[in-house]
Amino acid sequence: MSALISVRGARKSFGSKQVLAGLDLDLAEGESLVVIGGSGSGKSVLLRAILGLETLDSGQVLCRAKPMQGRVRDDFMDSFGMLFQNAALFDSLPIWRNVAFRLLGRMPAAKARALAIEKLDRVGLGPEVADLFPAELSGGMRKRAGLARAIAASPKVIFFDEPTTGLDPIRAATINELIRSILDESGVSAITITHDMTSVRTIADRVALLDHGQIRWQGPVARMDDAKDDYLRDFIAGRARPMARNTEPG
Repeated sequence: MSALISVRGARKSFGSKQVLAGLDLDLAEGESLVVIGGSGSGKSVLLRAILGLETLDSGQVLCRAKPMQGRVRDDFMDSFGMLFQNAALFDSLPIWRNVAFRLLGRMPAAKARALAIEKLDRVGLGPEVADLFPAELSGGMRKRAGLARAIAASPKVIFFDEPTTGLDPIRAATINELIRSILDESGVSAITITHDMTSVRTIADRVALLDHGQIRWQGPVARMDDAKDDYLRDFIAGRARPMARNTEPG
């Protein structure tokens, strides 16, 4: 598979703290890549750098081998979806307008509403939810609405930022299965950052472990449990390790 997104030599520091230390990583076309690592390992900074929300000190992000700038970045920004950690719905907008947010400038409101209701149905929310406001939904329903928004514009790549944060195990499992089924149906590429190993096992085709700003281990999810890396084994098992002081983003 060819690389849709490539990160090459990415370095990023905040003051004296180096968060990304020459990181290289690829996302293949149609692949679901899950990035794991401890707090401060650089997961969030990596995601923000890919999205252009964080400027790298050095290195670059490529889209289909072309630097992510100018027209290449514009086209990319028009073709991605994102499920934010806490859904990040607009409180003042009804759910259908949240879901159709990127569609409303491209088509009549009636068509955008119909598509929003279709996407809500895909994530298990009925049409009666369309005119409710985010505050009227449970945490699990808000997460589903956020997922509907992420897929509304038929993106080529979706980013999932801690998709099960704040959910109980049953609702988290439901979101994981929804994400996996959507990826399988659409063939869309995806990058997920998460601490939830259940999410990793459900969503991932390939796993990348970040440690001290670099990729410490990567491989198919099926090989994860047989890996010889001690840190990866401890991370999977949730075993305690000596903590380094770290107050920087990541």
